[in-house]
Amino acid sequence: MNILDMLSPDGQPDTPAERGAAEAICSRKGCRKPATTQLLWNNPKIHTPERRKIWLGCDDHAAWLEDYLKGRSLWKETRPLTPEGPA
Repeated sequence: MNILDMLSPDGQPDTPAERGAAEAICSRKGCRKPATTQLLWNNPKIHTPERRKIWLGCDDHAAWLEDYLKGRSLWKETRPLTPEGPA
C-alpha cells in the first residue's frame, strides 16, 4: 500500500479510527462508499495469533474483500459495522 492511499482527497489522514463509523468508507481501492461491514483478518507470517486487522467494506465490495482475504488464508471474521465503529 502506498502511503498516499491513506490520505483523503484533501490530503488529511483517512483511516477508519480517525473518521469513526459514521464516516467510515470502504477499503476497496478507489471506492468512497460508506462502509457497512468490517472484515477482520490476520497475516500469521507477521502478526501474533490474537491480532486482528480490519478492512471495511461497502455493500458492493464486502464479499469481494472477504473472498480476497479467504483466498490468501488471512480472513478471520466478517461483522456488521456498528455505530460505535470498528471492533
